[in-house]
Amino acid sequence: MAQQHDLTGRRIAVLATDGVEQAELVQPRSAVEDAGATTALLALEPGRIQAMNHDVEKGAMFTVDRVVGECSPDEFDALLLPGGTTNPDKLRQDESAVSFVRDFFATGKPVGVICHGPWTLVEADVVRGRTLTSYPSVRTDIRNAGGTVVDEEVVNDHGLVSSRNPRDLPAFCAKIVEEFAEGKHPVRPEGATASR
Repeated sequence: MAQQHDLTGRRIAVLATDGVEQAELVQPRSAVEDAGATTALLALEPGRIQAMNHDVEKGAMFTVDRVVGECSPDEFDALLLPGGTTNPDKLRQDESAVSFVRDFFATGKPVGVICHGPWTLVEADVVRGRTLTSYPSVRTDIRNAGGTVVDEEVVNDHGLVSSRNPRDLPAFCAKIVEEFAEGKHPVRPEGATASR
C-alpha cells in the first residue's frame, strides 16, 4: 500500500523522560519515521530513559538524542508527547520542558499528545480554548485549565491531535502522520470547533 502522507524532510521532536509508556513512544515514532520523517528523542538529561509497560513493568531503555533545554522549536516541524503517568508528571515539573512546549505551541506547528501527555500541556497553559481527549484521570485538569474534553479515540483541533490510551494508537498514528504532513496551522478562529 502506497504511503498516503509523505513526511520526508520533516523533523519531529519526541519529548519524553523516565516512565514513558513504551507503546506510546515506539508506535507513533515508528509511524512518522515510516512516512519519511526523522525524529529526535528529547529528554531532561542526556543518556537513556526508562520506558514502562502499563505504567508498572519496566520496558526498554531508549537513548536520548538531545536535551530539551538545549533545543529550539524552530529546529522541528512537529512535536510528539507520549504518555505514561510518571513521564508527563516529571516533564511538567521541569521549566525547560514546559517552556519548550509553550514555545512550540506558539509556532502553530502540529502536536500529537496521548494518554497522560496533556498534563504537560496543562502546565504550559496551552489547552485553553482547545478541544482534546486524554486518559480519564487527566480530564478534570484539562477542564480546569480552560480546555474542552471529549471521549473519542482521536481528536484533531487545528493540528493538536490527541488520543486516550494505547488502544487508540492505530487511529492516533494515522492522524499524526496526516497532520504532520499538512504542517503549520493558522491560529484557530474564535469559536471554531475541533474536527474528528
